[in-house]
Amino acid sequence: MALSSDDSNPQFSVVYTANGKLSAEMIKAFLETSGIPVLLNQESAGIALGLTVGPLGVVDILVPVEYETQARELLEEMEQGKFELDSSDEVDDFPEEE
Repeated sequence: MALSSDDSNPQFSVVYTANGKLSAEMIKAFLETSGIPVLLNQESAGIALGLTVGPLGVVDILVPVEYETQARELLEEMEQGKFELDSSDEVDDFPEEE
């Protein structure tokens, strides 16, 4: 998807394609926490029907072209598991069960 390149309408690049809105929203939040602006694009019929599989369920994740390299690097690290917690990571935010 290419938009005009003036300042009021920057160009965007698809950096990831997610299956379903939920997955797309999680990827969007992940990139936005790194300061990368994100747009989601899904076929309107897929949105209306709530589809998460097939051609109508895919959601393209777009970022401005100036963030493309940074976004792709983060997504590659994410797919390699760099940001996953393992069993040795402590989580102190949850109350202990009695």
